Amino acid sequence: MIRITAISLAAATALASPALAGSLEPAPMEPAITPVQAAPVAYGNDWTGGYAGLSLGWANGEAGSVDDDGMAYGIQGGYDYDFGNWVLGGELAYSGTNLSVGGVDVDSLLAAKARVGYDLGQTLIYATGGAERAWVDGGEDTGYVVGAGVEHMLTDTISVGGEYLYHGFDDFDGTGVDASGNTLAARVNYRF
Repeated sequence: MIRITAISLAAATALASPALAGSLEPAPMEPAITPVQAAPVAYGNDWTGGYAGLSLGWANGEAGSVDDDGMAYGIQGGYDYDFGNWVLGGELAYSGTNLSVGGVDVDSLLAAKARVGYDLGQTLIYATGGAERAWVDGGEDTGYVVGAGVEHMLTDTISVGGEYLYHGFDDFDGTGVDASGNTLAARVNYRF
């Protein structure tokens, strides 16, 4: 009976104690796995390159004592060079309107503009100015355009922004009438 009790005690002890694999030291623990997080993607760190896009917005025209508000829409294309903090570029922009100032329809505008901006990384703030040609019912003339805008990179090729422009024409087409206008447009560009 003592023999069965000793065997039972040895079996119970063997089942209750942890199994050691050839050593009295416990097995090393596996290191904790730390997930790798992707770095955020930053677009627009370099504004150097060409672009083309579309614009849509509000327009106002005034000639003498008459004025009108309406819509402006257009296309633009240009090239920027990023000097670090400063960006210098040029742009051609063609716009159509639905303005009728004193019964004279303002058909379209073509502007050649320079722009200088400050590089904030993904965002560019800029001032712009240049020459502009306007076509209206029965005439056309060359004037000037000045303004300011902001552009923000959504991806490495798509940017969106807004631009305000003042348009001025002295003695439009020899009529003795000074004409002016304002536009405020949303813009989207494909950068390449």
